[in-house]
Amino acid sequence: MRAASAPALRLDIPHSHNPLDTYLPTLVPQASLLNSPRIDELIRDGKLYLSLDDAILLALENNLDIAIARYNLPIAEADIERTKAGGSTRGVNTGIVQNTPGGGVGGLGSGAPGAGAGGTTGGAGGAGSGASGLVSSTLGTGTAVNSYDPLITGSIGTEHFTSPESNLQFYDVPSLQANTLSSVLEYAQAFPTGTAVSLELENSRVTENSPFALLTPALNTYYRFTLQQPLLAGFGLGPNLRFLRIARNDRTISEIAFKDQVIVTITQVTNIYWDLLSAYEDEQVKERSLAFAQDELASDRQQLALQAIPAMDVTRAEGEVAVRDEELSIAKTTLQLQESLIKNALTKNLDNARLDEMPVVPTEKIRVNEAPDIAPLAELIARALHDRPELLESDVDLTNRDISRKAARNAVLPTVDLQAFYGGTGLAGERNTAYFQPGIASSVGTTFGSSVSSAFNNSSPDYYVGLSVDIPLRNRVAKSDQYRSELEYRQSELRVQQLRKQIRIEVRNAQYALQQSGARVTAARQARDLDQKTFDISRQEQKLGAGSNLQTLAAQHDLALADSALTAAETTFEKSRVELARATGQTLETYGVSIGDAKTGIVGERVAQQQAGSAQPARP
Repeated sequence: MRAASAPALRLDIPHSHNPLDTYLPTLVPQASLLNSPRIDELIRDGKLYLSLDDAILLALENNLDIAIARYNLPIAEADIERTKAGGSTRGVNTGIVQNTPGGGVGGLGSGAPGAGAGGTTGGAGGAGSGASGLVSSTLGTGTAVNSYDPLITGSIGTEHFTSPESNLQFYDVPSLQANTLSSVLEYAQAFPTGTAVSLELENSRVTENSPFALLTPALNTYYRFTLQQPLLAGFGLGPNLRFLRIARNDRTISEIAFKDQVIVTITQVTNIYWDLLSAYEDEQVKERSLAFAQDELASDRQQLALQAIPAMDVTRAEGEVAVRDEELSIAKTTLQLQESLIKNALTKNLDNARLDEMPVVPTEKIRVNEAPDIAPLAELIARALHDRPELLESDVDLTNRDISRKAARNAVLPTVDLQAFYGGTGLAGERNTAYFQPGIASSVGTTFGSSVSSAFNNSSPDYYVGLSVDIPLRNRVAKSDQYRSELEYRQSELRVQQLRKQIRIEVRNAQYALQQSGARVTAARQARDLDQKTFDISRQEQKLGAGSNLQTLAAQHDLALADSALTAAETTFEKSRVELARATGQTLETYGVSIGDAKTGIVGERVAQQQAGSAQPARP
């Protein structure tokens, strides 16, 4: 099988060695809406021949539910990049996309994959709302986090200032004019310990028109190194790295959720396939039944022409043809619907009218063992509790809530910050000869270099060390958030326990359903065999003249109904196996699905998981 040619969606943020790339937008190419080449390979003589394995591969390549969920993976990566710089998490969507109709979801069919007895309905709406009745309003709460990305701030400018003077004694000019050229450069950065540092450098050049100015121009330099360290609230790696840790956990959750999305979609597509096969075989049964009734009607009309049977028998035969023609019409429309559902689930678009109207021929055959091999219940439950994505998501979510409640506890503390800075001042300029006589030494230089040197030579230091204390007397906001985070954590613990119980019930239900459907297949097969014998006897009696054509028609109709009932029972059995695989978390292993292929949407050569000629998945 040939792999799809569409480019894979990047799951990470692209980086470049070009330093200017930091300031350029990162664009995401438009998603390809072309169907994968695989679907063209399956078309022969104007029909789409489809095996279950083909359907699963096409779903991985083309199903839009999976394609939509696939974007959550790079979205989670983008959140990690954001929180590495100290930003807060924006969160990721971990819900299941169910916009593909059929197979029990999307408004057609009954029941949704993942639904089972004991399930808790999800709640949404309002601030602080959450899924499955959980509240998530304090996730990520805590003290403010500064940016860990270094920030360089600079400014440069020139100013002309004129001030009228009322007394010539001070400046010896009626209007004081000053031209100032100034520049400011600042570097600031924060660290995960809560420490924040900054370095500021200021330079200025001032010239005045006053003859009394000591230095013209006057060159000034000032620098200051500042440090601030929280000692209580906001201290340590826990509060300051909480967003990054939550974002990394969210990435794990998004990967688990994507796996769950693939499981749900494969479950859905598999169910749609078995419904398609059931509709296809039922249509074949109805066609054979109508053809038999039409042959009998033609025979009866010949016998009526020979006056061998009464006209009433022909009328009854015509009624049988009409009934079976109606049954065939219903079967055809049901098949057409299932064909539409499977093509919708396995394509990105149906703009091609040829594909939209193309018949689909399922190539699988249902083979049901008399006694299905089912693992012990304890083993099935153990698998489910180990592999079900919902439990894995809940465990990681509980870790995020624990991170948040610890940060909330820290935020209750008063704010006590150690503050310190150290700086220096430098001065230089051309001396005014009116004040500096020739030959008299001066302590200042005449260039910017000497101004900067004098600022950093520790000759004019400026330093400070102190504590800043902020004590909210009632502290109700922080206390409320902290208490609420504790409540939400305990609530989530109960939800995990509830989910474990729910999974146990789902596994039991799936096992019982598989056993019951197996028994139903056995009973339907026995009933079909009895109806076959009854039909064979009626046909033989009719040939020998001991039976009527109406008895034969009735027996054949009963046989057709038994064939349809057997097909329905076998379909239910197959769908029960699909549900058991989902309930135990074994869907991907059962059908040999690679989550790596699902992430890229490009499926290469895959070793078949079934034996040659058999499409049956390994039993859970």
